Amino acid sequence: MRRFRDLLVAGLAALCLCIGAAQAQPAPLTAEQRHTEEDAAFQAAVAAALHGPAQARVAGQAMLQVPQHAIFVTGAPAVRLMRAMGNDTSSDFLGLLIGHDGDRLWITTVSYTASGFIKDDDARDLNADSMLQNLREGTEHDNEDRLARGFTALDITGWMQPPSYDATTKRLVWALSAVSRGEPSGKPETVNYNTRALGREGYISLNMLTNTAEFAHDKAVADGLLTGLAFDPGKRYADFNASTDHVAAYGLAALVGVVALKKLGLIALGTAFALKFAKLGILAVVGAGAAFKRLFRRRETGA
Repeated sequence: MRRFRDLLVAGLAALCLCIGAAQAQPAPLTAEQRHTEEDAAFQAAVAAALHGPAQARVAGQAMLQVPQHAIFVTGAPAVRLMRAMGNDTSSDFLGLLIGHDGDRLWITTVSYTASGFIKDDDARDLNADSMLQNLREGTEHDNEDRLARGFTALDITGWMQPPSYDATTKRLVWALSAVSRGEPSGKPETVNYNTRALGREGYISLNMLTNTAEFAHDKAVADGLLTGLAFDPGKRYADFNASTDHVAAYGLAALVGVVALKKLGLIALGTAFALKFAKLGILAVVGAGAAFKRLFRRRETGA
């Protein structure tokens, strides 16, 4: 069990990434301190969670449907959990949606950015190549911080889905893949499937954390979460009043590139995340039943 714990923590360290504003970091924790904090953070998250099916308020702007077999963790417990797994959070971060679908565990970060009204005039001019270059440069800069904290550097490999915008629903989506530097080839790559729902005063971000092997399945889950998100009357994109409302200084292109880089980041938790939750019993909390327990035992024994 101890060997498996060590492998688990190593997997988290290799796969966890957040591209955010640089902050002063405390001295790296010892392995034993990381073990202790991970367990405590996961337990605190479970204890504080809202259990689905339920509705959750999002920053006084919208209602979010928390599905059956899912939980919504907000506030300090959510921030603590992100930190315990090697990620930073910005002031826009609201919480984590965690659930399962059959024998798969999924996790999505939830954020709200009070940017003001974002004009979508540049929807036809989205330049995927330029955005990708900006994100790669930012990732390289952030790797300095990751290495200083004892985590592995990551490299963005490309788009799993280039940025696309639905002018009817006012939703922007894109997906990036990344690999841990030095990892053997052939392993599933980390994927962030980013969805942005634009409102009158800002936008809500749902970021599904998955990998290349499970992207198609988890994309459908993320799209369902986005469908279950609705801005309140008066807060919708269509409620914009040009004479009174603040307009953001950037458009859709910056939202994908520069703004996503600085505020929302690229986060990867990988399959080790599912094993950690299985070990601590969260699967029973969200109703995953015996399937995940069997899966957990098979992976632990190497079967």
